[in-house]
Amino acid sequence: MAVDKKAHIMNHAIALFADRGFEGTSIRELAHEANVNVAMVNYYFGSKEKLVEAIIDEKAAYMKDRLEELEANERLTEIEKIDRLIEDYVTRILAGASFHKFLYKELMDTKREDIQEFLTNSFARNAKSVASIIEKGIQKKIFKAVDPALTVASIIGSISHVMMSKRYCNKLLQKPETNEPYTDDEFRIRLINHIQNMMHSHLLAVSDKS
Repeated sequence: MAVDKKAHIMNHAIALFADRGFEGTSIRELAHEANVNVAMVNYYFGSKEKLVEAIIDEKAAYMKDRLEELEANERLTEIEKIDRLIEDYVTRILAGASFHKFLYKELMDTKREDIQEFLTNSFARNAKSVASIIEKGIQKKIFKAVDPALTVASIIGSISHVMMSKRYCNKLLQKPETNEPYTDDEFRIRLINHIQNMMHSHLLAVSDKS
C-alpha cells in the first residue's frame, strides 16, 4: 500500500509538537523523524506555521463534515444527534491523544498568537454548529432553556479534563500509573456514557427523559 507522504509527515509532526511544542521542534528534526528530506516537508507545507495550519484544518474538517451530516439528518432527534456527536468526539480525541496534547500546548503559548487565532477560529466554527443543534432542541421544547454555548463547553471540558495527562487520568480513576486509559475501550465507553447521561439530565425536559 502506498504511503500518503503528506499525512505521514503530519502524523510525525503531531507527535513531535505534542512532546516538544512548536518552538522546540525544527523542520530538520521533523524530516529526520519522518524519514523524509527537508525539501519534501517544504514542498507540501512551505513553512512550519503552514504545517500546523494544515494539521488543524484536517482535524477540524472531519468534525465539520460530521456535523453537517448530522444536522441534515431528519431521522434523528436533537438528543440523538448530541449522543452521536459525543460518541464521535470522545472516540476521536482518545485515538488522537498526541494531537490533543499539542492543542493544549498551543493554546497556552501566548507567543504564537497567529496559530492560536487559526486554532480557535477553526474549532469555534464547529462549536457553533453543536450549539445550533441545542438551540433547535430548545425551540422545539425538547430541551430545557439552557445556555447552548456553555453546554458545548461542558461537553468539551469533560473530556479535556481527563486528557490533561495520563498520570492525572489514572489518579482520577484510581488506576495504577502503568494503566493506559486512552487506549482502553472500557474507559472510552465509560466516558461516552457518562457525558451522554450528563447531557440527558442537563438538556431534556422532564417529559422527554427516558
